[in-house]
Amino acid sequence: MIGFGGGSAMDLAKLAAVLPGSGQSLADVVGIDKVIGRRSALVQAPTTAGTGSEAGSRALVTDPASLNKLAVQSDHMLADFAVVDPELTLSMPRAITVATGVDAFAHCVEAFTSRKAHQTIDLYALEGIRLIGASLPRASVDGSDREARAGMALASFYGGLCLGPVNTTAGHAVAYPLGTRHHIPHGAANALIFPHVLAFNAPAVPERTATVLAALGLESSPEPSAVFDAAYRWCAKLGCEMRLSALGVPENDLPIMAREAHAIRRLLDNNPRDLTADQILGIYRRAY
Repeated sequence: MIGFGGGSAMDLAKLAAVLPGSGQSLADVVGIDKVIGRRSALVQAPTTAGTGSEAGSRALVTDPASLNKLAVQSDHMLADFAVVDPELTLSMPRAITVATGVDAFAHCVEAFTSRKAHQTIDLYALEGIRLIGASLPRASVDGSDREARAGMALASFYGGLCLGPVNTTAGHAVAYPLGTRHHIPHGAANALIFPHVLAFNAPAVPERTATVLAALGLESSPEPSAVFDAAYRWCAKLGCEMRLSALGVPENDLPIMAREAHAIRRLLDNNPRDLTADQILGIYRRAY
C-alpha cells in the first residue's frame, strides 16, 4: 500500500493497509491499539511538508455524522518505508506551503510545550522549530528554493516523530472544529489558532515559549499579549488568513465549536494550562 500525498492521503493508506481482510471496521479500531494487525506492506511518500504522517502511528478520519475526528492509533500502521523527498513538494502553491508549514510548526511547538514533553522528543521538536523558522519564510517566497524545501520536509518529518510519544495539545483541539464543521484546511485552521494558544500557554511555560520565539527571530516577552502579537505578525507576514470571519465561519457557530473543542480531552489534557469551554469561546471570538 502506498500513501502518496498530504496527511489525509497517508492516513487513508494506513487504514487501507490494516482493515481489508481483518474483519474489523473503522468503528472497531477507533482508539489506541485496537488494530489486530497489518496485512499489507506500507510505504508513505509525503507531497506536502506539514502533517508528518509518514512518521506516525495515527490516522485521523472525520465522522460525517458527529463532525468529530476519529483517531486510530496503532504501531501496526507505522510505515515500512518513508520516502521524504523535497522534490515532491516543489510544486506546492504558496497558500498550501504556508498552511502545511505552520501545521508542522504547531506539531513541534505543541509537543515541546506539552505536559508530556520529553527530553528525547524535545530534540526533534527544537530542531523542527529551528528549521521552520529558517526555511518557511524562504519557501513561501520562492517555491523552487530546494534548500528551504529540504528544511521543511525534514522539519515536517521531525514533527511527525513528536506526535507518537507526546502528541499535540490545545492548539489542535481548538483548530479541529474549523475543519470538521466548516471544511477549513487543517493547516490553515492551525495557523489561525496558533498565536492565540501560544500566548494563552505562555505563563505556564515561559522559558519554552521564549525558545520558540527566538527560533523565529522574534523577541521574547513574559507578557502573553506581546507573545500573541509577535506570533500573529509572523503568521500574517507569511500570508496566513488570521480571521475566522474571512473564512466563512458563522459567528453563531462559535459556542458549539467551543463545546466540541473542549470535548477533545485526548489533546486538551496534554495542554500546560487548563482551558475551559468559555476560554475556548473567547479565543474564537478574538479570532473572529
